[in-house]
Amino acid sequence: MVPDPRYGVTPLTGLPSRVTIHEVGPRDGLQNESAVVPVEAKAQFIERLVDAGHTSIEVTSFVPANWIPQLADAEQLLERLTFSAGVRYPALVPNLRGLDRALALGVRDVAVFASATESFAQRNLNRTVDESLLMFEPVVARARKEGLGVRGYVSMCFGDPWEGEVPIPQVVAVARRLMEFGCTELSLGDTIGVATPGQVVALLDALGEAGTPVDRIAVHFHDTYGQALANTLAALRHGVTTVDASAGGLGGCPYAKSATGNLATEDLVWQLHGLGIETGIDLGKLVATSQWMAGILGRPSPSRTVTALAGSA
Repeated sequence: MVPDPRYGVTPLTGLPSRVTIHEVGPRDGLQNESAVVPVEAKAQFIERLVDAGHTSIEVTSFVPANWIPQLADAEQLLERLTFSAGVRYPALVPNLRGLDRALALGVRDVAVFASATESFAQRNLNRTVDESLLMFEPVVARARKEGLGVRGYVSMCFGDPWEGEVPIPQVVAVARRLMEFGCTELSLGDTIGVATPGQVVALLDALGEAGTPVDRIAVHFHDTYGQALANTLAALRHGVTTVDASAGGLGGCPYAKSATGNLATEDLVWQLHGLGIETGIDLGKLVATSQWMAGILGRPSPSRTVTALAGSA
Protein backbone atom coordinates (compact mmCIF):
# COMPACT_ATOMS: atom_id res chain seq x y z
CA MET A 1 0.00 0.00 0.00
CA VAL A 2 1.25 3.48 -0.85
CA PRO A 3 1.45 5.55 2.34
CA ASP A 4 -0.27 8.91 2.71
CA PRO A 5 2.64 11.30 3.33
CA ARG A 6 1.64 14.32 5.36
CA TYR A 7 3.57 17.58 5.22
CA GLY A 8 1.41 19.41 7.67
CA VAL A 9 -2.26 20.33 7.89
CA THR A 10 -3.16 24.02 7.70
CA PRO A 11 -6.89 24.80 7.67
CA LEU A 12 -8.38 27.88 6.05
CA THR A 13 -11.36 29.74 7.45
CA GLY A 14 -14.71 29.56 5.71
CA LEU A 15 -14.40 25.93 4.56
CA PRO A 16 -16.52 22.90 5.52
CA SER A 17 -15.16 20.41 8.04
CA ARG A 18 -16.13 17.47 5.85
CA VAL A 19 -16.64 16.95 2.11
CA THR A 20 -18.44 14.10 0.38
CA ILE A 21 -16.64 12.92 -2.72
CA HIS A 22 -19.00 11.60 -5.38
CA GLU A 23 -16.82 9.14 -7.27
CA VAL A 24 -17.60 9.02 -10.99
CA GLY A 25 -14.70 6.92 -12.29
CA PRO A 26 -16.63 3.70 -12.96
CA ARG A 27 -19.25 5.53 -15.03
CA ASP A 28 -18.01 8.88 -16.32
CA GLY A 29 -14.41 7.71 -16.36
CA LEU A 30 -14.68 4.37 -18.10
CA GLN A 31 -17.32 5.50 -20.61
CA ASN A 32 -14.67 7.60 -22.33
CA GLU A 33 -12.12 4.80 -22.73
CA SER A 34 -11.60 3.42 -26.22
CA ALA A 35 -11.33 -0.11 -24.84
CA VAL A 36 -14.13 -1.92 -23.02
CA VAL A 37 -13.01 -2.89 -19.52
CA PRO A 38 -14.15 -6.42 -18.58
CA VAL A 39 -17.13 -6.50 -16.23
CA GLU A 40 -15.14 -8.46 -13.62
CA ALA A 41 -12.54 -5.68 -13.53
CA LYS A 42 -15.26 -3.03 -13.21
CA ALA A 43 -16.76 -4.85 -10.25
CA GLN A 44 -13.35 -5.13 -8.60
CA PHE A 45 -12.72 -1.43 -9.30
CA ILE A 46 -15.90 -0.49 -7.44
CA GLU A 47 -15.15 -2.86 -4.57
CA ARG A 48 -11.67 -1.34 -4.21
CA LEU A 49 -13.15 2.16 -4.18
CA VAL A 50 -15.50 1.11 -1.38
CA ASP A 51 -12.56 -0.36 0.52
CA ALA A 52 -10.72 2.96 0.13
CA GLY A 53 -13.59 4.71 1.92
CA HIS A 54 -15.91 5.96 -0.79
CA THR A 55 -19.59 6.25 0.17
CA SER A 56 -21.00 7.50 -3.14
CA ILE A 57 -19.91 5.75 -6.35
CA GLU A 58 -21.61 6.26 -9.71
CA VAL A 59 -21.33 2.76 -11.06
CA THR A 60 -22.79 2.65 -14.58
CA SER A 61 -25.32 3.99 -17.06
CA PHE A 62 -28.47 2.35 -18.40
CA VAL A 63 -28.18 3.78 -21.89
CA PRO A 64 -28.60 1.83 -25.14
CA ALA A 65 -25.50 -0.22 -25.95
CA ASN A 66 -25.02 1.55 -29.28
CA TRP A 67 -24.77 4.89 -27.48
CA ILE A 68 -21.98 3.95 -25.10
CA PRO A 69 -20.75 0.39 -25.70
CA GLN A 70 -18.26 0.73 -22.84
CA LEU A 71 -21.22 0.55 -20.42
CA ALA A 72 -23.35 -2.03 -22.22
CA ASP A 73 -22.78 -4.50 -19.36
CA ALA A 74 -24.79 -2.54 -16.75
CA GLU A 75 -27.00 -5.50 -15.78
CA GLN A 76 -24.07 -7.90 -15.52
CA LEU A 77 -22.12 -5.41 -13.40
CA LEU A 78 -24.95 -4.77 -10.94
CA GLU A 79 -25.52 -8.50 -10.56
CA ARG A 80 -21.86 -8.97 -9.59
CA LEU A 81 -21.72 -6.20 -7.00
CA THR A 82 -22.05 -6.78 -3.28
CA PHE A 83 -23.72 -3.66 -1.90
CA SER A 84 -22.11 -2.34 1.27
CA ALA A 85 -24.17 -0.68 3.99
CA GLY A 86 -23.84 3.09 4.01
CA VAL A 87 -22.66 3.29 0.39
CA ARG A 88 -24.70 4.77 -2.45
CA TYR A 89 -24.38 3.17 -5.90
CA PRO A 90 -26.17 5.57 -8.28
CA ALA A 91 -26.60 4.86 -11.98
CA LEU A 92 -27.37 7.19 -14.87
CA VAL A 93 -30.76 6.66 -16.55
CA PRO A 94 -31.67 8.50 -19.78
CA ASN A 95 -35.39 7.70 -19.87
CA LEU A 96 -38.18 5.60 -18.35
CA ARG A 97 -36.90 2.40 -19.94
CA GLY A 98 -33.49 2.98 -18.36
CA LEU A 99 -35.19 3.60 -15.02
CA ASP A 100 -37.11 0.33 -15.36
CA ARG A 101 -33.84 -1.52 -15.92
CA ALA A 102 -32.27 0.13 -12.87
CA LEU A 103 -35.27 -0.58 -10.63
CA ALA A 104 -35.28 -4.24 -11.66
CA LEU A 105 -31.75 -4.57 -10.30
CA GLY A 106 -32.45 -2.85 -6.99
CA VAL A 107 -30.75 0.47 -7.75
CA ARG A 108 -31.74 3.04 -5.12
CA ASP A 109 -30.14 6.18 -6.54
CA VAL A 110 -30.26 7.40 -10.13
CA ALA A 111 -29.14 10.39 -12.15
CA VAL A 112 -30.42 12.23 -15.22
CA PHE A 113 -28.12 14.19 -17.50
CA ALA A 114 -29.41 17.51 -18.86
CA SER A 115 -27.64 20.19 -20.87
CA ALA A 116 -27.62 23.96 -20.45
CA THR A 117 -27.01 24.43 -24.18
CA GLU A 118 -28.93 23.47 -27.30
CA SER A 119 -25.84 22.30 -29.18
CA PHE A 120 -24.84 19.76 -26.57
CA ALA A 121 -28.43 18.64 -25.98
CA GLN A 122 -28.69 17.78 -29.67
CA ARG A 123 -25.37 15.93 -29.74
CA ASN A 124 -25.81 14.10 -26.45
CA LEU A 125 -29.55 13.35 -26.50
CA ASN A 126 -30.66 14.19 -30.05
CA ARG A 127 -33.22 16.58 -28.54
CA THR A 128 -33.62 20.25 -27.75
CA VAL A 129 -33.12 21.38 -24.16
CA ASP A 130 -36.88 21.60 -23.63
CA GLU A 131 -37.49 18.20 -25.22
CA SER A 132 -34.87 16.57 -23.04
CA LEU A 133 -36.31 18.11 -19.88
CA LEU A 134 -39.78 16.88 -20.84
CA MET A 135 -38.26 13.41 -21.19
CA PHE A 136 -36.68 13.63 -17.72
CA GLU A 137 -39.74 14.94 -15.89
CA PRO A 138 -41.61 11.60 -15.68
CA VAL A 139 -38.33 9.79 -14.95
CA VAL A 140 -37.70 11.96 -11.90
CA ALA A 141 -41.34 11.76 -10.80
CA ARG A 142 -41.42 7.96 -10.94
CA ALA A 143 -38.01 7.58 -9.31
CA ARG A 144 -39.09 9.80 -6.42
CA LYS A 145 -42.37 7.87 -6.10
CA GLU A 146 -40.26 4.71 -5.75
CA GLY A 147 -38.26 6.40 -2.99
CA LEU A 148 -35.06 6.83 -5.01
CA GLY A 149 -32.60 9.68 -4.70
CA VAL A 150 -32.29 11.55 -7.99
CA ARG A 151 -29.25 13.56 -9.04
CA GLY A 152 -29.77 16.08 -11.81
CA TYR A 153 -26.69 16.82 -13.87
CA VAL A 154 -26.45 20.07 -15.79
CA SER A 155 -23.66 19.93 -18.36
CA MET A 156 -21.97 22.84 -20.17
CA CYS A 157 -22.58 25.21 -17.24
CA PHE A 158 -19.75 27.57 -18.11
CA GLY A 159 -18.67 27.06 -21.70
CA ASP A 160 -19.72 25.13 -24.77
CA PRO A 161 -17.37 24.25 -27.66
CA TRP A 162 -20.01 25.21 -30.24
CA GLU A 163 -21.68 28.16 -28.47
CA GLY A 164 -18.90 29.71 -26.41
CA GLU A 165 -19.59 31.27 -23.01
CA VAL A 166 -22.88 30.08 -21.51
CA PRO A 167 -25.08 32.82 -19.97
CA ILE A 168 -25.77 32.26 -16.28
CA PRO A 169 -29.57 32.73 -16.58
CA GLN A 170 -29.61 29.91 -19.15
CA VAL A 171 -27.97 27.54 -16.66
CA VAL A 172 -30.19 28.65 -13.79
CA ALA A 173 -33.33 28.02 -15.87
CA VAL A 174 -32.37 24.39 -16.56
CA ALA A 175 -31.23 23.83 -12.97
CA ARG A 176 -34.46 25.21 -11.55
CA ARG A 177 -36.60 22.96 -13.74
CA LEU A 178 -34.68 19.89 -12.60
CA MET A 179 -35.18 20.86 -8.98
CA GLU A 180 -38.88 21.56 -9.60
CA PHE A 181 -39.22 18.07 -11.07
CA GLY A 182 -38.06 16.72 -7.70
CA CYS A 183 -34.33 16.10 -8.04
CA THR A 184 -32.72 15.67 -4.64
CA GLU A 185 -29.30 16.90 -5.78
CA LEU A 186 -27.98 19.14 -8.54
CA SER A 187 -24.51 18.64 -10.05
CA LEU A 188 -23.06 21.59 -11.98
CA GLY A 189 -20.80 20.37 -14.77
CA ASP A 190 -17.89 22.28 -16.30
CA THR A 191 -17.89 19.74 -19.11
CA ILE A 192 -14.99 21.19 -21.11
CA GLY A 193 -13.05 22.56 -18.13
CA VAL A 194 -13.08 26.26 -19.06
CA ALA A 195 -14.44 27.78 -15.84
CA THR A 196 -12.45 29.98 -13.48
CA PRO A 197 -13.28 30.68 -9.81
CA GLY A 198 -15.14 33.96 -10.39
CA GLN A 199 -17.51 32.25 -12.79
CA VAL A 200 -18.13 29.47 -10.28
CA VAL A 201 -19.05 31.95 -7.55
CA ALA A 202 -21.26 33.96 -9.91
CA LEU A 203 -23.26 30.85 -10.87
CA LEU A 204 -23.61 29.70 -7.26
CA ASP A 205 -24.77 33.19 -6.28
CA ALA A 206 -27.37 33.17 -9.05
CA LEU A 207 -28.65 29.72 -8.09
CA GLY A 208 -28.94 30.82 -4.46
CA GLU A 209 -30.90 33.90 -5.48
CA ALA A 210 -33.20 31.62 -7.51
CA GLY A 211 -33.91 29.51 -4.43
CA THR A 212 -31.62 26.50 -4.85
CA PRO A 213 -30.12 25.62 -1.44
CA VAL A 214 -26.36 25.24 -1.53
CA ASP A 215 -26.57 21.99 0.42
CA ARG A 216 -28.34 20.45 -2.59
CA ILE A 217 -25.58 21.44 -5.00
CA ALA A 218 -22.55 19.43 -6.10
CA VAL A 219 -19.79 20.54 -8.48
CA HIS A 220 -18.25 18.55 -11.32
CA PHE A 221 -15.10 20.07 -12.78
CA HIS A 222 -12.89 18.93 -15.63
CA ASP A 223 -9.22 19.86 -15.54
CA THR A 224 -8.71 20.81 -19.19
CA TYR A 225 -7.05 24.12 -18.30
CA GLY A 226 -5.75 23.12 -14.87
CA GLN A 227 -8.51 25.00 -13.02
CA ALA A 228 -10.43 22.15 -11.37
CA LEU A 229 -8.88 22.43 -7.90
CA ALA A 230 -9.08 26.23 -7.87
CA ASN A 231 -12.72 26.05 -8.91
CA THR A 232 -13.40 23.43 -6.25
CA LEU A 233 -11.89 25.63 -3.54
CA ALA A 234 -14.09 28.54 -4.68
CA ALA A 235 -17.17 26.30 -4.44
CA LEU A 236 -16.19 25.05 -0.98
CA ARG A 237 -15.80 28.63 0.23
CA HIS A 238 -19.34 29.20 -1.03
CA GLY A 239 -20.70 26.34 1.09
CA VAL A 240 -20.71 23.42 -1.35
CA THR A 241 -19.86 20.14 0.40
CA THR A 242 -20.21 17.56 -2.40
CA VAL A 243 -17.57 17.34 -5.10
CA ASP A 244 -17.51 14.97 -8.06
CA ALA A 245 -14.17 13.42 -8.94
CA SER A 246 -12.77 10.45 -10.85
CA ALA A 247 -10.18 8.03 -9.52
CA GLY A 248 -6.94 8.50 -11.40
CA GLY A 249 -8.41 11.40 -13.40
CA LEU A 250 -10.25 9.05 -15.75
CA GLY A 251 -12.82 10.39 -18.15
CA GLY A 252 -13.94 13.17 -20.38
CA CYS A 253 -17.04 13.24 -22.52
CA PRO A 254 -17.67 11.15 -25.64
CA TYR A 255 -19.83 13.89 -27.17
CA ALA A 256 -17.50 16.85 -26.53
CA LYS A 257 -14.02 16.11 -27.82
CA SER A 258 -12.53 19.17 -26.13
CA ALA A 259 -13.42 17.71 -22.73
CA THR A 260 -10.39 16.09 -21.15
CA GLY A 261 -10.23 14.25 -17.86
CA ASN A 262 -12.25 14.82 -14.75
CA LEU A 263 -10.72 16.20 -11.59
CA ALA A 264 -8.62 13.34 -10.21
CA THR A 265 -9.95 12.09 -6.88
CA GLU A 266 -6.41 11.71 -5.51
CA ASP A 267 -5.55 15.34 -6.30
CA LEU A 268 -8.75 16.45 -4.60
CA VAL A 269 -8.10 14.29 -1.52
CA TRP A 270 -4.54 15.61 -1.21
CA GLN A 271 -5.85 19.18 -1.16
CA LEU A 272 -8.72 18.49 1.23
CA HIS A 273 -6.61 16.53 3.70
CA GLY A 274 -4.00 19.29 3.64
CA LEU A 275 -6.75 21.72 4.61
CA GLY A 276 -7.84 19.50 7.48
CA ILE A 277 -11.11 18.58 5.76
CA GLU A 278 -12.40 15.07 6.40
CA THR A 279 -13.27 12.85 3.44
CA GLY A 280 -13.21 9.32 4.86
CA ILE A 281 -10.89 8.32 2.00
CA ASP A 282 -7.69 6.32 2.48
CA LEU A 283 -5.40 8.01 -0.03
CA GLY A 284 -2.92 5.14 -0.11
CA LYS A 285 -5.60 2.60 -1.02
CA LEU A 286 -7.03 4.97 -3.61
CA VAL A 287 -3.65 5.52 -5.28
CA ALA A 288 -3.07 1.77 -5.39
CA THR A 289 -6.48 1.31 -7.00
CA SER A 290 -5.78 3.89 -9.69
CA GLN A 291 -2.40 2.33 -10.41
CA TRP A 292 -4.12 -1.03 -10.77
CA MET A 293 -6.71 0.42 -13.18
CA ALA A 294 -3.98 2.18 -15.17
CA GLY A 295 -2.38 -1.21 -15.66
CA ILE A 296 -5.64 -2.60 -17.01
CA LEU A 297 -6.00 0.35 -19.37
CA GLY A 298 -2.37 0.12 -20.46
CA ARG A 299 -1.45 3.72 -19.78
CA PRO A 300 -0.32 5.81 -16.79
CA SER A 301 -2.77 7.74 -14.66
CA PRO A 302 -2.93 11.47 -15.45
CA SER A 303 -3.34 12.26 -11.74
CA ARG A 304 -0.38 14.25 -10.45
CA THR A 305 -0.86 12.82 -6.96
CA VAL A 306 -0.88 9.23 -8.24
CA THR A 307 2.33 9.94 -10.16
CA ALA A 308 4.00 11.59 -7.18
CA LEU A 309 3.06 8.96 -4.61
CA ALA A 310 3.78 6.05 -6.94
CA GLY A 311 7.25 7.46 -7.50
CA SER A 312 7.88 7.79 -3.77
CA ALA A 313 6.67 4.29 -2.89
